[in-house]
Amino acid sequence: MLASFRIARYTSLLRAARRQSTAATSSLAPVPGLDLSQTKLRRAVFYVPCSEERKIQKSFLSPADCIMYDLEDGVSLNRKGLARSLVISALGAAGPRARELGVRINAIGSGLEKDDLTVVLQAARLDVIMIPKVETPGDIHYVSELVKELAPESNVRIIAGIETARGIVNIRDIAQADRRVDSLLFAAEDYCADTGISRTKGRQELYYARSVVATTAHAYKLQAIDMVTMDFRDMDVLREESREGAEMGFTGKQVIHPNQVDIVQECFAPSKETVARAWRIVDGYQKHYKLGKGAFDLDGKAIDMPVVKWAYHVLHRAEMAGIDATKIGD
Repeated sequence: MLASFRIARYTSLLRAARRQSTAATSSLAPVPGLDLSQTKLRRAVFYVPCSEERKIQKSFLSPADCIMYDLEDGVSLNRKGLARSLVISALGAAGPRARELGVRINAIGSGLEKDDLTVVLQAARLDVIMIPKVETPGDIHYVSELVKELAPESNVRIIAGIETARGIVNIRDIAQADRRVDSLLFAAEDYCADTGISRTKGRQELYYARSVVATTAHAYKLQAIDMVTMDFRDMDVLREESREGAEMGFTGKQVIHPNQVDIVQECFAPSKETVARAWRIVDGYQKHYKLGKGAFDLDGKAIDMPVVKWAYHVLHRAEMAGIDATKIGD
């Protein structure tokens, strides 16, 4: 009985928050300015070279939130044609198990991008196009216009890859370039190559660029995808980088090896402890609102509206990740 009440209450709280209900229309406390419109997780963006049939076959079983079939860096120049010939069958064979299917095309200006788009836009299912090395809004416009021409009914979204200093400088304009853009992605290796930065284990040399990408994404209600962990055999480094990225505000991370997927998706989902605290904050807010209190104490820490909004976001993200918050905590 108690479990049923808890589930019903939790469900009511999230539903009310999504509707942005007000005190005049609901017995539940309102949360002004709360935005829970995001409906899709993109924790692990798993690159699969589209020139390697064995890897394509293995990708069909991947639990990654986003399978990104790669026509760019993962494919040598002399195999681009082969990759294009395989990408349509890969997209068609992935099946309903895949949460999101995308293709990383070659950069605008490479001379390869139009052929890539002409092929991939024929696919029966294509959820997202990742454009690498985006430096100006014009790169986004080029792809968007070609989508309108070749697949006018398509709802395909765009991930904009920020990989150069020029991309960082123009990032606000890129973020607003087209309604199809729903994510900004940071590529560390290309950024270092462009700027001459030397990579270190501490990653401090990348902090500014990563912060700009994450902050700009949130400013325009976009997702933020963090850099690849190149040392794909070191799971400790992967976990450290993933947790750091989540703490910086990234919503997901690029992945280049199947063994990286589970750790990344775990790190970019709320922990049980975080979910339990978020549930107590939301529940406490509802109770104190009825007493006319705007702020309250929880475990010796002050809880006010920004913290309440954070808690709702945690519960919403947990739900999207398949975590049952009603079974966590008291």
